[in-house]
Amino acid sequence: MRKILFLLTIISLINIGCSDRDDDLRAVPASLEINDFVWRGMNFFYLYKDDVPNLADNRFPTDEEYLPFLEGFDTPEALFNSLLFLPGDEDEFSFITDNRFELEDFLGGTSLNSGVEFGLVRFPGGGSNLFGIVRYIIPGSEAENSTLQRGDIFTTVNGTQLTDANFGGLLFNDDTSVTYGLATFDGVNVTPTGEEVTVGKTTITENPILIADVLNVGSQNVGYLVYNGFRADFDEQLNDVFGTFAANNVTDLILDLRYNGGGSVTSSITLGSLITGQFSEEVFSTERWNSDLQAFFEANNPDRLVNLFQTTTRNGTPLNHLNLNRVFVLTTGSSASASELTINSLSSYIDVIQIGTQTRGKFQASITVFDSEVINGESNFNDFDDRGITTSHNYAMQPLVLIEVNADGVSEFAQGLDPDLELREDFTNFGILGNPSEPLLARAIQEITGATNTSIRQQRISSFPLEEIQYKKSEMFKDNMTLHLKDFQ
Repeated sequence: MRKILFLLTIISLINIGCSDRDDDLRAVPASLEINDFVWRGMNFFYLYKDDVPNLADNRFPTDEEYLPFLEGFDTPEALFNSLLFLPGDEDEFSFITDNRFELEDFLGGTSLNSGVEFGLVRFPGGGSNLFGIVRYIIPGSEAENSTLQRGDIFTTVNGTQLTDANFGGLLFNDDTSVTYGLATFDGVNVTPTGEEVTVGKTTITENPILIADVLNVGSQNVGYLVYNGFRADFDEQLNDVFGTFAANNVTDLILDLRYNGGGSVTSSITLGSLITGQFSEEVFSTERWNSDLQAFFEANNPDRLVNLFQTTTRNGTPLNHLNLNRVFVLTTGSSASASELTINSLSSYIDVIQIGTQTRGKFQASITVFDSEVINGESNFNDFDDRGITTSHNYAMQPLVLIEVNADGVSEFAQGLDPDLELREDFTNFGILGNPSEPLLARAIQEITGATNTSIRQQRISSFPLEEIQYKKSEMFKDNMTLHLKDFQ
């Protein structure tokens, strides 16, 4: 299975018009059908269109120029990659896939998975060798029946040492099982133990709400939520969690986004609205598209560019607001996209105390672009939505299409959002998620109560300065902020 890094925004497109280009459909040969789809979709949606000369509306005024251009690329992937603006730098997240079904499943949280969620860390001293550390085990997965647990270290997969070059193929594939070779780490040395654990893989849908608990801290109740993905299908359950928080009169909330790579923009707005409630109909964020679409929206539907705090879920259920004036958020470099949108947007209104390390630095959103049947002879939103998708191929694209900006005009934090209180996860003392002694949670509790915590002081002294590496987009689907074209209807 091909896994690709991304922050997602899937949009079920609406019929609202076409670009300035003379868009009467060209007759392209079947051999160029997919390449034609790639160019048309990127020309219409791509955020950085103005920076890519080959995406200009007037770049190919005739078939005699357009068709040879398409023929110059052996694969749709090659064409797509040629149309990206500064790939790996300005654009780290746009991608194309030849399996739209797999993409749709993954965006919904469904994948072939052992249930071991992990980070990857380079060996002390540099080099190409990596070790994995188990972050958590997905409930209901095959791994839940194994001996693996949070904090376990593994250096080999199926008997092969993990490296920069091979971890994608070893960890993200269609194999029906995976064997982890365990090791220990004392802060300096990684030492294999010789023990191996084999875990089967099944198709599972991960519930992003891993832990939702009410902690009694001193004389007050504090809500603690480990939320690992912004997924539309779980918004109602998220609302129920906040109903429980409200019923228990929580006075503070610790929102654990340290492993949340992003997801639905609408779910981010819902979460921000649940935490607050006193800012109904105020601006949560605004959107900046490419110049053509921005001009179209401003002229025809300016409200579409503004996301407001909400009072109901997308299904119309009243939200269980907490009306808080502050929130504590736990972050790492894996906190990305919709996680960063939530932090950045809330910071315009309430005190957001960020604890942990710098976030990923993804402020753009993407959409899923399909090759749909054209009805009216013009290139518009309906050409690329999930209705009438062609049966001649299974390609889909996930290009960056817009930038999210908070109510104060803050965005484009390419280096990530800096924590107010920096505390790195200690790979020698990961702690138990939800246990008040777990270092990051303990630090948040300390801020709430004002009490000192000896274990935190010790953790700071012993922590080895290693960081988890960031997966590249060719290795897995991850870290995306998604809009759904249905959100525009």
